[in-house]
Amino acid sequence: MISMKINGVSRQFHGDPDMPLLWYVRDELGLTGTKFGCGAALCGACTIHLDGEAVRSCVTPVSEANGKDVTTIEGLDADGNHPVQRAWRANNVPQCGYCQSGQIMSAAALLNENPDPSDEEIVDGMSGNICRCGTYQRIFSAVRTAAQEV
Repeated sequence: MISMKINGVSRQFHGDPDMPLLWYVRDELGLTGTKFGCGAALCGACTIHLDGEAVRSCVTPVSEANGKDVTTIEGLDADGNHPVQRAWRANNVPQCGYCQSGQIMSAAALLNENPDPSDEEIVDGMSGNICRCGTYQRIFSAVRTAAQEV
């Protein structure tokens, strides 16, 4: 049995310990804000936090979450008012929106680790998150806006 907290709620997993955490979160818990993109940790759509660190849940086995805190986009802020989420709205970031939960989770982890990142640190911290719509300028602006609130 694998025990973890997901968005503050204690959970027990009795299945295959090698199953990707993404599928447990989405298919078994119904937390569909975390998206499947590539299945190879290349696009960032599946980014969640594991003990506060941004990880790609499509390649993270459920066993890695044993005894840890997992945060999905649904648990970042119950009302959607985390500083990064507010900055995303203020900067009108989403276009199609598919990658945005992963982008937001990466930005939140970056700002948690470094509340005043340089421009280069923002670019580095957000690399690995792909936006097919190309909203990178707005994403950068939103991270800069959120950094002023953190």
